[in-house]
Amino acid sequence: MNIVDMTATQLSAAIRAGETTAVDAAEAVLAQIKKEDKNYNCYVTVDAEGALAQAKEVQAKIEAGELTGPLAGVPVAVKDNICTEGLLTTCSSKILHNFVPTYTAEAVKNLQKAGAVILGKTNMDEFAMGSTTETSAYGPTKNPRNTDHVPGGSSGGSAAAVAAGECIYAIGSDTGGSIRQPASYCGVVGMKPTYGTVSRYGLIAYGSSLDQIGPLTKDVRDCAAVLEALSSHDAKDSTSVSREDTDFTAALVEDVKGLRIGIPNDYLGEGLDDEVRTAVLQAAAVLEKKGAVVERFDLSLVEYAIPAYYTIAAAEASSNLERFDGIKYGYRTKEYAGLHNMYKKSRSEGFGEEVKRRIMLGSFVLSSGYYDAYYLKALKVKALIKKAFDDAFAKYDLILGPVAPTTAPKLGESLADPIQMYLGDIYTIAVNLAGLPGISVPCGQDSKGLPIGLQLIGDCFQEKKLLRAAYTYQQEVSRHE
Repeated sequence: MNIVDMTATQLSAAIRAGETTAVDAAEAVLAQIKKEDKNYNCYVTVDAEGALAQAKEVQAKIEAGELTGPLAGVPVAVKDNICTEGLLTTCSSKILHNFVPTYTAEAVKNLQKAGAVILGKTNMDEFAMGSTTETSAYGPTKNPRNTDHVPGGSSGGSAAAVAAGECIYAIGSDTGGSIRQPASYCGVVGMKPTYGTVSRYGLIAYGSSLDQIGPLTKDVRDCAAVLEALSSHDAKDSTSVSREDTDFTAALVEDVKGLRIGIPNDYLGEGLDDEVRTAVLQAAAVLEKKGAVVERFDLSLVEYAIPAYYTIAAAEASSNLERFDGIKYGYRTKEYAGLHNMYKKSRSEGFGEEVKRRIMLGSFVLSSGYYDAYYLKALKVKALIKKAFDDAFAKYDLILGPVAPTTAPKLGESLADPIQMYLGDIYTIAVNLAGLPGISVPCGQDSKGLPIGLQLIGDCFQEKKLLRAAYTYQQEVSRHE
């Protein structure tokens, strides 16, 4: 099998068995990037020299028996909002066009401890604000399944790189579906863990109460292995959770007998494409055939998730993005008259349209006289949404539904109507508001050949149930392909 077609666990096993080396793997993927990335624009920065140097070091440790894990020697791509010491990290924004961090994110350090080889930084929606990877200052990423269509966002570069064989796996960040939705559009596996499972130290913040780093992989086995490597308690992140149950690969058992799965009627109603609905219900039937108990139910408050999410996320964004002012790092306007003029011009020229829109919305909802009417109300709705999920999980082990209302839209379609783009997040954002884990698994294609994703949602800290159900589904489907 060609190296770029291997999964992470297959490649690592081959390296440990001496059938290939970490250096061969890095060279093969770098050659794929050189050949294909002009078509897809998955990367903002490719660190070929650094990747080969890392691969040599990792190979020596594998041969010395120091690295024996399922990711040792495997090349990974990192989303461009996750800091890497000495390597350009821009958030795909002009305002950070020259920012080189002096430290590495805890999640990336954990991957390096597992023997990962960092290839470079993937393209994304600017500051993770968008659902299509078209708001990037470095141009849009294209979907490898069909280059006329978007790869989703904001982790579109990471998902597209996995789909195009330009990395073996990738990591992204998920604030309102930004891992799961591009995974669905590109036909790969993507997981958003329970809030606090993966350290946010070194993740450039968009919505601090919502952001979470997670894996984008070729299959569920890789997803479990990567999540296991990423997870750790980190004293540098005040929201980091100390967990004992992070042996996620132990959940890779083909068994869903007796598992109670609920399908919200609200997720199958108006606005959902017929082909997506059919594929998702067929996936539910596969799990039912394997012994799961599948039922339909009403999950309340779904219609309020989008306004609550965009109010809270924009408010947190306006606060988090205050630090980008042209003073200490990043872009500074060339001509200005005084300090305040320099702030205004640097931010006006450095930020893109979508980022400015959300900063202004966030500043408005936090302003005097509107705080109670909008922001405080959104926080109350967030608490009610969490309670609705708590009630659902009292009855069901997992919730099943679509990832997005349609398959990947054409390039340019979503940007013309931002509200339509926001509505595309309807099935993913409640997971972030409630801090829950969710996974996207490919479950077929539409009549145009575009991938469809199945979303499974679990209660807090129930990633193992999610992985078990997703693994069972993927194994069953692969037997009949």
